[in-house]
Parts: sequence; structure tokens; C-alpha cells
Amino acid sequence: MSNNYFEIIRPGINTTFQDKGRDHLYHIGIPFSGAMDNRNYLIANKLVNNKLDSAVIEFAYQGPHLKYSGERINFAVTGDVIFLIKKKDTEIEGNCYQSYQIENGDEINIVSTNKSVYGYLSLGGELDLKFQWNSCSINTKANIGSNDGKKLDVGQRINLKKINLNKDIKKTNYINTKIENIRVIKGTNFDYFSEEGKKIFYEKEFIVSKLSDRMGMRLEGPKIENIVNTNIKSEGLIKGVIQVPADGNPIIMLSDHGTVGGYPKIGVVASADYDRLVQMAPGSKIKFKEINLSDAETLFKLYEMETQNFLSQI
Repeated sequence: MSNNYFEIIRPGINTTFQDKGRDHLYHIGIPFSGAMDNRNYLIANKLVNNKLDSAVIEFAYQGPHLKYSGERINFAVTGDVIFLIKKKDTEIEGNCYQSYQIENGDEINIVSTNKSVYGYLSLGGELDLKFQWNSCSINTKANIGSNDGKKLDVGQRINLKKINLNKDIKKTNYINTKIENIRVIKGTNFDYFSEEGKKIFYEKEFIVSKLSDRMGMRLEGPKIENIVNTNIKSEGLIKGVIQVPADGNPIIMLSDHGTVGGYPKIGVVASADYDRLVQMAPGSKIKFKEINLSDAETLFKLYEMETQNFLSQI
């Protein structure tokens, strides 16, 4: 049994272990999963000197309250998050994008995200987790991944196999930017929708529904009219695809999405905009902007370059 571990005093909301996700399993119905906000995931690991593909703790809205037992360790929190560090009788408010050191008996209390959805807690070492298909990422819909595919729960222990020797304190000034329009390319069933429906999709605002999770984001707003068929033969889905069911309200497929579906697809979110899309909390307004495939590829290359630039500065 590990001598270095965290005890979960409060698990928070939808708190799971996530890493880079699973490749090449769509053909057997297993989605990619992995951290929802990839850039915040990578920065979290870099701040504590972990390998970039290491497991982190992802939480939504409210994070976990943890008590630590063991030798000194670094941790960091990324996202737009309010959290506290308790050391003996002293409690301080932590700053995101900065690593901290904690010791035996100290506590981390991740109070909430701030006008966003997902945050990340990275621990400076290797977590003792079960891997499935080369990933520890938890998909609670399918009970896949570490922790028997379930959310973290009160009283559980998070054990560490080892702690990083490099405990240097690191900091970066990364800012979570908002985006005015979510850029999309046309979906494979774009012509199923009326001209008025297409115009509504690109020109009107939609509201993020409370019925959103790691599997999908439901939107509410003006109805998008289908003039061909509101159902199609089930076919493959990818992360970011936008389906429109019979009620005319779009659904964006997210990281734990089903791999096949029978609703017509009006568009696909550009990969470069995905991190900021998933951070849009219920009640947020979304507008879509059409781009072509070449533009989407260019935007993704720029996103990758920017991400590497942020990491190189830590």
C-alpha cells in the first residue's frame, strides 16, 4: 500500500481521472474520451514536471476536497478555478497556473469553477491507476477506465506510485480566452435542412442547455427545419459533430459521445475551437460561423503551435 496518498473528503461534481484519451477504438464503439480541455490538461502536467500525457483529476463546476498523507509533493490547478490550500491552522487562496508544495496533513479544497465548466488538478508524480486500452480516462456512461469507470467518491484514496524529484515551483500567465463565434465546417447532411434552417444555424444565437455533460452539449434556440428526414440510418460520429434531432435543437457531440448516431449532421466544430467550446457553461450564448476545411486545418495548426509555445515558456 502506498505511503503517499490523498483521501477524498468531498468528491465534487463529475470528478474523474483523465489523460490524453484512447486512439483507434471507434470501430468497437469506444470513443476517444480524455481531458475535455486539452490545453489546460497539458499545462497542468507541465507545471508539476509530469510527462505531458500523465493522468490528472478533471472536475466540473465544483472540484474535490482532498487531504494529503505523505512526503512533500507539488500540485497545480488549471482552468478558471477558485481553490483553497489548508496548512495546519492557515488557509490561503490559491492561484491557477502556479505550482504549490504541500506536506503531510495539508488539504486542497477546490471550491468551484468561475463562469466555466472544467478544471484540472495535477499532482507531481505518477498516480496508481488501472489502464484500459492504454488510457486511464474514465467514461462513466460505459464504465470504462480507471476506478471501474466511475466518478470519484467520498472516502476513496488516491495513491501515488512515485513522487517527482523535481519540485521546482513554476508559474505561467495563461489566460482562458472567450470566443465570440464557434467556427464550423458543413456536416455530411447539410442539405437536409431548409435554406431558412441553414440561415438560422449561422445567424442566430443558441443557448447552452443544462442538459450537457461530457457526452454532449444540448443547445436551445430557434428551431432548425429539416426538409428531408429527421432520422437517417445510424452512421459514424466524431467529436465536435453537430446533430439536429426532430425537435430542431442542435446537439454537439463531446469527448464521451456515442460512436454512431441516426440524427442528421449539420456541421462539425473546428478542432481549434473545441477547448473553448467545452468551457461554455449552461446559459452561455453560442453563435456559429462557417469556415471551409482548409481554414479549419490552418486554424488547428496555429492552435498546436500556440499550445507548444505556452508549454515551452513554463
